Order: sequence, then structure tokens, then C-alpha cells
Amino acid sequence: MNIEIQFWQLVLLLITFFGACAGAGKFLLSQMQSHLDTRFQSVGSRLDKIEEVGREEANQWQRVERELMSLKADLPLQYVRREDYIRGQSVIEAKLDGLAMKIENTQLRNLMKGDGHAH
Repeated sequence: MNIEIQFWQLVLLLITFFGACAGAGKFLLSQMQSHLDTRFQSVGSRLDKIEEVGREEANQWQRVERELMSLKADLPLQYVRREDYIRGQSVIEAKLDGLAMKIENTQLRNLMKGDGHAH
């Protein structure tokens, strides 16, 4: 059995073969390109989310810093140190002791005057 192929048929066969290879290659390249596009879009959306979270976190830190500064400003007005409280209490107690002593002295004088008039 002999197969005879003419030159123009061989050329047409080769052109068809190379065209099919080029079409398959183009199809594979387009599939890779669409896959890469999908990957880049997902990476891009992840980066956008990370950026948004970063901005929110920065805003939260700024809020915390503002609250801390506000606390630092309000703290001296609202907070009394233990030593200051004890010193204040000591002064009040000393004054009360002095007042109690004066009252006691007055009562003793009145008692003495009362005893002196009765005899």
C-alpha cells in the first residue's frame, strides 16, 4: 500500500498542524492569563482589606492616645494621692483635737467656777 501525498497537500497539512498548535497555545496562554488575573484580583482585594484594617487600627490607636491624653489632663483634678489625703486628715484631726481640748478646758473652768461658788 502506497500513500501518495502531493506537495500542496503536505503544505496544507503542515499549516493546519501549526495552526492547531498555535490555537492550543493561545488557548493555554489565555487560560493562564485569566488564572493570573483572578489571583491578582484576590491578592489586590486582600491588600485593600489589609489597608482598611491598618487605617482602622491607626484610628483606634489615635483614639486611645487622645483618651490617654485626656486622662492625663483630668487626673490631677480628680485624683488625690494617699500621702496628700493622709496629710489632710492629720490636719483635720489635729484641729479637732485642739477644739476638743478647748471644750474640755472650758468645761473644767466652768466646773471649777461652779464648785468655787457653791462653797
